[in-house]
Amino acid sequence: MDNANTQKILGFFIEESKEHLETIEQGILNLSATANDAEQVNELFRAAHSIKGGAAMLGYSCIQKTAHRLEDAFKVLREHRITIDEKLESLLLKSYDALQEFIEKLQGPFGLQDDDAEAIISQVEPTFGELQSHLASLLTPGSVIENSPKEKASIDWGTKVRDLLKQMLQLFKQEANTASRQQLQSLCYQLSQLAPHETGWQKLIKMAQTAIANPKHNYHTLAPVVIKELKLASDLIELGQNQRITPSSELQYLAAAKLPQVLVTLEPKSVANTLLQMFNQQQVSQVIQILQSAKQSYP
Repeated sequence: MDNANTQKILGFFIEESKEHLETIEQGILNLSATANDAEQVNELFRAAHSIKGGAAMLGYSCIQKTAHRLEDAFKVLREHRITIDEKLESLLLKSYDALQEFIEKLQGPFGLQDDDAEAIISQVEPTFGELQSHLASLLTPGSVIENSPKEKASIDWGTKVRDLLKQMLQLFKQEANTASRQQLQSLCYQLSQLAPHETGWQKLIKMAQTAIANPKHNYHTLAPVVIKELKLASDLIELGQNQRITPSSELQYLAAAKLPQVLVTLEPKSVANTLLQMFNQQQVSQVIQILQSAKQSYP
């Protein structure tokens, strides 16, 4: 994770994950009460689901896998009435501890090293198998609880949004040019079509598109703001809190920023000096290419 464009996004993921970990820990420590409260079980599921999605977007497969195992366990609690016992609590806590250790390593001075990740996975892998087997043993005939259409739509929504955000993040790692900006805007359009009647979501997407289209903004500036804003808004929709979607002051500023306007004299050297002061190296190269193309059209 040495790409400068992803550092702020990584920081956001760590802070968000720590909040979700707290939710998971409290839910497991009070598992008997939690299992009897549909909304609390949903919160556990969404917390694991969100960590899984963020890890997948950033390419941390070990965190994604661990969060996915917890998500699967919470899915069983959502869909079945089971009797909670100490063994289930212990197995869930061991899985939680592994996930917490990943996040702690990630925010450490050396980050999450491959050797550390492999060691944690090797240690917790037997727990995953035991957890799956024990959950199966607790299931009884007639214990199935069907997810509501709303819950199923929420799961589908989160998966689609995180897949598009992952593609967006990969584009932000590339060179900032017209082609990649157009691809980013296309992804914004696809995101907008997931909730075409949500006013707050549509306003946010439009601001993101406007900011991305402005060549004045580099990807180092755009990536952390756009990804974070869209991820937060997506989570609010998933939680049914659409009315809380509000663009941040940073995104509003990026969307409102005007394209640079240049006033120059007709003296060539003055024009060149002004362009060098106003534009970056990539933009100057583009101007040179345009001028060369224009020159070839003269008789």
